[in-house]
Amino acid sequence: MGLLFSFFAVISLIVIVYIGVNTANLHYLFGVVIPYAAFLTFIVGVAYRVFKWGRVPVPFRIPTTAGQEKSLPWIKWNKFDNPSTFSGVIIRMALEVFLFRSLFRNTKMELRDGPKLSYGSTKWLWLGGLAFHYTFLIILTRHLRLFFEPVPVVIKIIESLDGFFQVGAPVLYLTDLIFLGAVTYLFLRRVIIPQVRYISLAQDYFPLFLIFGVGLSGVLMRYFMKTDVVGIKELTMGLVTLKPVIPKGINIIFYIHFSLVSALFAYFPMSKLMHMAGVFLSPTRNMANTNRAEMHVNPWNYPVKVHTYEEYENDFREKMKAAGLPVEKE
Repeated sequence: MGLLFSFFAVISLIVIVYIGVNTANLHYLFGVVIPYAAFLTFIVGVAYRVFKWGRVPVPFRIPTTAGQEKSLPWIKWNKFDNPSTFSGVIIRMALEVFLFRSLFRNTKMELRDGPKLSYGSTKWLWLGGLAFHYTFLIILTRHLRLFFEPVPVVIKIIESLDGFFQVGAPVLYLTDLIFLGAVTYLFLRRVIIPQVRYISLAQDYFPLFLIFGVGLSGVLMRYFMKTDVVGIKELTMGLVTLKPVIPKGINIIFYIHFSLVSALFAYFPMSKLMHMAGVFLSPTRNMANTNRAEMHVNPWNYPVKVHTYEEYENDFREKMKAAGLPVEKE
């Protein structure tokens, strides 16, 4: 149900844009008003979510531990998977953000003949997630050329490396193919694997369809349905300089692509895609594990009557001795 709802929601967005531009001539709405509104929603929404998360008190150290905690000198300590210093947290966070270390270490559980419980690797999920995120980042960086004049040298270098294996004209970017392949893999995995399909909701499928629509429309616009690149650059530079214009001759496929990107930006703050910012604010990731070295006390706890061990022993000393339990005082 969630799959079909998400699919038709994205198709509806495309149909609305097509009718609005081709029939009602709402070029200014889809080329200026909606992009501005989407970008404002993205900025305000992300700032609000980050501010809201930042205000949540965390009185205790609750990092996710994936290795031996620092304790006695002769016990080997895992500095990166269970850091107790700030520098260790930085390294662990870097491994998580840039290499998806926790996903790399992830395993899957299956019941096989017997029945026997077996564990297996999920490196394909790690590879697909890594490919998706990095190609998305490169594509987004390449598109920044539309918002700068002159184009920064860094963006030109990224474009040349991305199109290194040139096949005909226009240049074939490898990230375009890898990106669509990675999104397709993540979607098929969610549909084919019964356990993943069971827990998948509309909010899991909708971003996938939306992102796939953005990628597919971009590929169609670049390689198959030619559009006026000069006109697009004029439109985007007008948006950046707050002097919006709508050049003539821009193909409908651009408005579909641009509107899907705007929908993705507007949907971002209220979706699970916010893990991009949330990973930095997660106490399970950004805290050093010092639970054995320090005493962490909840600052808003009200005072309670505590029954100390000395009082306990005074109450039950004779019974403890009768039972053969050691006591501190005879």
